[in-house]
Amino acid sequence: MENLIDKRLITAKVTKLAWERIWLHMEVEVAFHEGASRDSALSFYLVNGLYEPKAKLKITGVEGDTYKLKINVTNPGTSLCLPQGTYSMVICQNKCQMAKAEIAESLVKDMSGASRNFLYGGRAKVYSVTFYVTESDEGLPFIMYVLAGGRTAISAPSTHAKKKFNPKAQLKKKYSKYNKPLKVDLYWKYRKKYKHKSKKPVVMFMSEQSTSISTNLKAVKDRMLARGMDKDYIIVESYRSSVTTARMGLQSWMDTLKKMAMSDFIFLDDHAPVLDWLVLDKDTTIVQLWHAGAGFKASGYSRWGHIGCPAPYSCHRQYKYGISGSKNIAHFFSEVWGINDSQVLPTGMPRIDEFLDETYRSRKTKELYEKYPMCKGKKVILFAPTYRGKNKASAYYPYELVDFKRLYELCGEEYVVLFKMHPWVAAEVPIDAAYRDKFLDVGTYPNINDLFYITELLITDYSSNIFEYSLMHRPMLFFAFDEIQYSFSRGFHRAYEESAPGKVCRTFEELLQAIAQKDFDYPKVEEYVEKHFDYVDSHASDRVIDWIILGQMPDDIKKRLAADAAINRELETLDFHPAPDALP
Repeated sequence: MENLIDKRLITAKVTKLAWERIWLHMEVEVAFHEGASRDSALSFYLVNGLYEPKAKLKITGVEGDTYKLKINVTNPGTSLCLPQGTYSMVICQNKCQMAKAEIAESLVKDMSGASRNFLYGGRAKVYSVTFYVTESDEGLPFIMYVLAGGRTAISAPSTHAKKKFNPKAQLKKKYSKYNKPLKVDLYWKYRKKYKHKSKKPVVMFMSEQSTSISTNLKAVKDRMLARGMDKDYIIVESYRSSVTTARMGLQSWMDTLKKMAMSDFIFLDDHAPVLDWLVLDKDTTIVQLWHAGAGFKASGYSRWGHIGCPAPYSCHRQYKYGISGSKNIAHFFSEVWGINDSQVLPTGMPRIDEFLDETYRSRKTKELYEKYPMCKGKKVILFAPTYRGKNKASAYYPYELVDFKRLYELCGEEYVVLFKMHPWVAAEVPIDAAYRDKFLDVGTYPNINDLFYITELLITDYSSNIFEYSLMHRPMLFFAFDEIQYSFSRGFHRAYEESAPGKVCRTFEELLQAIAQKDFDYPKVEEYVEKHFDYVDSHASDRVIDWIILGQMPDDIKKRLAADAAINRELETLDFHPAPDALP
């Protein structure tokens, strides 16, 4: 690539650095000098000390000569973190290097505040992004330093004697060390043995979070069977629970690894910890059919730096595709998984197929009124918040915040209340015997979506259950008593109150008033539906099958995938080395 930087036809200064979760936003003021052309577009690259371009910055807007740029440090377009290194920003035009960005003098004093440390690995490791200037350089060149580090000793070396040798402890340590490598080796042996054995493609439905199939996985599998695809495809299944304390035995591992090795397609429903360390053959198409329809809670790489976030490399990096309800919300999912927007296919959620089926709805509505006769002739309020706590073991809900007496009095002859707590909340809802003619704990009911058919008002907080319920075109209220704490510990994809499809209440008193006054801010429901659904039909499972398994991808999606691939190829071929006569 021709280097015209010394001619100073173009100069550039970084005037703003700001973070939005894992997104770094920058503003660059570009000056065009005599002989420079404004007719050709500019491109902005992060180039490391080895003259290798590792990221092409996204241009989000241009105002005059100010360019607004952004980069996701957990995925600059390669589905991997921005690599470690010392970066400069090079501005190019017509495949020529035109300028290296400098830091505006007004920004220098704020550079330390713009640096970020993202903790992960139980807060024992850190991914650090630091900005600085050096004393030896002329001017103020933009320098960005990326480092991945770990916990290190900061105390004086111990003078105490080392612990005595314990053969049993050493044997256990050795077993743990080689346990995963042995499984990796077993996978590749199975892959070599079974890869070409079957003349039919193999489709695997897999969960490492549950011992049974459900939601999107079940919908796609059932649809494949309904279409008679089991004649042309071999369907295999593996459902295990990695969140329990029970150890998975050798036979379980052998069965699962064998199925993974023989599969052409693997459909997941959530995080699969085995894929954090087992990297599958590139010929295997891994697809994430995550159950969440895009609520508010940040997950995966969206909450990088928070407790429980993934490591720089995790299961999510292996997804070839994920799915979403619409193009408008695909970026929420790609951010969670650390993959590109183009890899998130707006097929719609397969589980919605059954939910929208009128025959199924009629049958379930009849069953629900028979099961819960107290709901007949009443308006049903469904109280269905998410859990609090770090994980399944510590999950709870603060029932003391619920004023059962006043809620009961408010019901009058108009309402009854069903309480459907998150499955991880083990404690039953403390309903007094005097309130049981209008209150009912339905925590054991298996499918919350069925309950929506008889629900007139949903009360929730940060749960993704709003996704399906919005299709009922009925009001919602949001009891967000801990929004500040929750946003800090979990993080949100977007401004909570602006995007909640209903009125947000911070106290139970506000919640009661909203119910009494029927103050639901209902228009936000219709706005939510319009944004979150490209299709409102019963064919999402068919789109997953047709687009992914049968390869009938829509042309516009093919073009977006090709564009991302072209950028990555460009980064591999561009040469930012200075001319030989310019080398020191």
